[in-house]
Amino acid sequence: MKVSVVIPAYNEEKYIEKCLEALNLQEEKPEEIIIVDNNSTDNTINVAQNFNATIFKEFKQGITYARNKGFDEAKGDILARCDADSIPPSDWIKKIINDFSRYKIDAVTGPLKMYDFFLPTILGSIIYADIVRIAQKGKGTLIGPNMAITKKIWDKVKKNTCLEDKKVHEDMDLALHIGKAGGVIMFDKSLIMPTSARRIKKRPQSFFIEYPLRAANTIKIHPSK
Repeated sequence: MKVSVVIPAYNEEKYIEKCLEALNLQEEKPEEIIIVDNNSTDNTINVAQNFNATIFKEFKQGITYARNKGFDEAKGDILARCDADSIPPSDWIKKIINDFSRYKIDAVTGPLKMYDFFLPTILGSIIYADIVRIAQKGKGTLIGPNMAITKKIWDKVKKNTCLEDKKVHEDMDLALHIGKAGGVIMFDKSLIMPTSARRIKKRPQSFFIEYPLRAANTIKIHPSK
């Protein structure tokens, strides 16, 4: 089972090195590491070039466009995604492979652990996943910095995914389309991803107000049958 790791990147020079170091120390090596440069103006790509990674350019601005570019270019059977400010544990890919090997699933996701937040707990993302599952009448969701899907399900849903980041959460949107296609999403509580809380600290009002509103809108424009 071959795993491609996709990392959308926009001005990530301060963070991406630790992410790539962690990916190179995985117990189960990825088939490839893909970095999608989404018009960075800093040294992101200069840093990335020091690692064994393939770099693609996506000129359309937005994490959805960057993710889609990486998924389309990936060669693996499994398409994993994390953020540039994530630090994947050494068994991250190993656990992903194990989940797809043991269970009949089309996608897997897990909780986030904010390594630079005053409350470094996974509880918040577990509660979030439970709330979304209830709102979607039992269907699972995906958490962007810590997810993996099969290439097969991506090829099935990619033409239907929404592209406007300001209107929907790209990870939730993808999960909804996977669900509509009959796909099964697993939430693995042991698949923990340490990631930065910098966006929360920089714009807390956005996270606690705009983020939930966008989540509600994402569900609203994808009514359950």
